[in-house]
Amino acid sequence: MKKSLVAAGLALIMSAGFTLEAAAQARPAALVKQRQAVMTLHGKYFYSLRPMADGKAPYDAAIFARNAAFLEVLSKMPWDGFTPATAGEKSATLPEAYSDAAKFKAAADNYQAEAAKFAAATKGGNEQAVKTAYSAVAKACDTCHDSFRAKP
Repeated sequence: MKKSLVAAGLALIMSAGFTLEAAAQARPAALVKQRQAVMTLHGKYFYSLRPMADGKAPYDAAIFARNAAFLEVLSKMPWDGFTPATAGEKSATLPEAYSDAAKFKAAADNYQAEAAKFAAATKGGNEQAVKTAYSAVAKACDTCHDSFRAKP
């Protein structure tokens, strides 16, 4: 009796684990929404710095440092949302992101590296170095978008 109860309990626990794992797998549409949300936040924290980077607004080191720290974290977030299962979902992602996955990954890795350099530059206190790092992040974004994002 006890053995069958234990066996039934283990079976229930194991099946619950498999059910939770299946439920945890995001639907392709949800993955697209999540990666788009990350990119929206990227735009908020990156492009708000442009007037300062271009010298059209007074430079504020604290704002650069805060936004660069956010961008460093955001730079790591969208990539798990670019699975082959999302290829058919409505988005601006070009098919090349899936067909040339190695090039896409290299572009993503480059963006992450430039975002990390940007965050590090803001800690150095050199305004020109920060603006140079900002430009490098912009170039990394443009390179990826030129290759893997449909023009609006």
